[in-house]
Amino acid sequence: MTRHSRQLRETSATYPLCKRYQGVRTRTEQLVAPLSAEDMVVQSMPDASPAKWHMAHTTWFFETFLLAPNLPDYTPFDPTFGYLFNSYYEAVGPRHPRPQRGLMTRPGVDQVMAYRKHVDEHMSALLMTPLSDEITSLIELGLAHEEQHQELLLMDILHLFSLSSLKPAYSPDWPEDASGRRGQFKPLSAGLTQIGHDGHGFAFDHEGPRHTTYLQSFEISDRLVTNGEWLSFIADGGYHTAALWLSEGWTMVQENGWNAPLYWQHDENGWKRMSLRGLEPIDPAGPVTHISYYEAAAFATWADARLPTEAEWEAAARAGLLEQVDDVAWQWTQSAYSAYPGFKPSAGAVGEYNGKFMVNQMVLRGGASVTSPDHCRLTYRNFFQTEKRWMVAGLRLARDSRQPGVVNPNDSEFARDVVAGLSEPTKTLSPKYFYDAMGSDLFEAICETAEYYPTRAETGLLKGIADQIAASIPDGAALVEFGSGASEKTRLVLDAAPHIAVYVPIDISATALNKAAQSLRKKYPTLVVAPQVDDFTRVLTLPKEADGHTRVGFFPGSTIGNFTHEQAVDFLHAAHDVLGKNAHFIVGVDMVKDAHTLVAAYDDAEGVTARFNKNLLTRINRELSADFNVGAFDHLALWNAERERMEMHLVSQVEQVVNVAGHRFHFAAGERLHTENSHKFTVASFTELAARAGWSVSQVWISDAPEMALFSLQA
Repeated sequence: MTRHSRQLRETSATYPLCKRYQGVRTRTEQLVAPLSAEDMVVQSMPDASPAKWHMAHTTWFFETFLLAPNLPDYTPFDPTFGYLFNSYYEAVGPRHPRPQRGLMTRPGVDQVMAYRKHVDEHMSALLMTPLSDEITSLIELGLAHEEQHQELLLMDILHLFSLSSLKPAYSPDWPEDASGRRGQFKPLSAGLTQIGHDGHGFAFDHEGPRHTTYLQSFEISDRLVTNGEWLSFIADGGYHTAALWLSEGWTMVQENGWNAPLYWQHDENGWKRMSLRGLEPIDPAGPVTHISYYEAAAFATWADARLPTEAEWEAAARAGLLEQVDDVAWQWTQSAYSAYPGFKPSAGAVGEYNGKFMVNQMVLRGGASVTSPDHCRLTYRNFFQTEKRWMVAGLRLARDSRQPGVVNPNDSEFARDVVAGLSEPTKTLSPKYFYDAMGSDLFEAICETAEYYPTRAETGLLKGIADQIAASIPDGAALVEFGSGASEKTRLVLDAAPHIAVYVPIDISATALNKAAQSLRKKYPTLVVAPQVDDFTRVLTLPKEADGHTRVGFFPGSTIGNFTHEQAVDFLHAAHDVLGKNAHFIVGVDMVKDAHTLVAAYDDAEGVTARFNKNLLTRINRELSADFNVGAFDHLALWNAERERMEMHLVSQVEQVVNVAGHRFHFAAGERLHTENSHKFTVASFTELAARAGWSVSQVWISDAPEMALFSLQA
């Protein structure tokens, strides 16, 4: 044991500040322990600094502001270090240019470590002397400053390693951010509140003075936005929709080609991201990180929300409403970084610590997984420029309070989609909203009509080829059905393939899904049934029961025809990601045929399909406080030969105005509301469509007329 370390041990019990000093300085050296000397000298971008520079700069702080003025006869370790390791303190003197810190091959890492030892020995001497309040406060500032650089060091190393073709791990054992549920909005009432540091204990100067501010009532999410939610934003064209973005943010997207958070990358196996553990798959339930203010604001707009102000964030945190406060990611707020009322920078050089940066930056609150232990407070104000992404920054959503009794058109996805569809030049509604309880019953009735051939034709085809399909499914496979409903057709496959180990039915209706799952468990007692309530078009991950099994997708019913071709490609591509690179996928497709047969199937003589179509208006009336006159609309089914699709419309018989969720929509007499497309295919056209999504056709089975087909696709 050295004399220096023995001195620190002996004084730790008497001088808590000495113990804290030793702990902070030791942690910095522990953080660089996994790095090579080469790792520590490289500067990956002007915003980052080499690890060696962080080690020296934090030491320079203690030498410059504490030892030189306060320890008699102190001799600097190396006079040139004052120039090399000053960061931005103009009052102290000139400094080495920040973008060129990576060019400093000298001094070497060994000399920097000797510098740290030299300063630590002299700081131990200073710490054993009587200290004024002013010096004690300055030491606390220096320790908090070093903790900030510990966080920066980790973020800088991640950026550096992300640029390596090897994608090395800083530490394979670095803790993962915990997965969890999506956030839920929590309300907070309007009123006066106090924010800012109260002056007891350490805080950075800009955290005060504590002051009173007024908050309108608002709601704030108790958890951070997840990777899964961000994947939905990407899939919905978030990075390609200019209306979501602030003007400067849209410019950044276009100039830099942003299409995902920093450190995300996509290949044939799906999305991955670079972390301190190395390159790893995206966890949909994990929190999204490494996003700019522009991205956070665009996502909030897309989600019909906004970013919280820093006062809202602090008030909600004090009220105990928030999870993931300071252990995951710094959280963007919509508050510009500026001085609190009554703020005055400290006298002298340390007055440059925060005040000089109060322009063109936004505040982040909380703390991150890379933040040093016990470094954060509810009053902590971090700040960065709006385009920066290399920090561990995420977001939580906020919104203005919903007023009781007032229907807000954006309170649900259904409402948003209806309002958006009715606002289009050609009014449209999504067919996925046909299936409320009445709509589901009516569709079952449609399948029993004489004219509706798809269900009978596909079921007959499945009965004839079930053994062939079963032979193509590996032993112990997981069968994953997208949009499973009652799983009636699936039983034909399960009967023929008892070697299937797991069945994962995916459907948006929890009631239908649970009912089908109970029935299947009784009929197939050795089969693991793992239902998943989800919109099958947005599935990002499967239940853990499917892990370790070869996955076979099943998508009967010709539902793929309800998508546009671009949507179909997106769905097939997403299914490719979920099922994996060795998967195969069985897809039901309705074939092009004569127009008379097609139109009759969508306009049956009993009028069941017409009632099914009009029920969508009844649902909108019931759920969105609308006033559609359902009797003033006619059902129309027609064959669009040019686009090879059946179309369903509702045609306004008269000129009328309809109120929906607080909006007014004009219908001209004869104007059509487009409610469904059902694309039909040839073998060639569907093969080409599948190929665009990374699938090849390995086999096709076609029924007798009227023709339905089942395509076997191979990833």
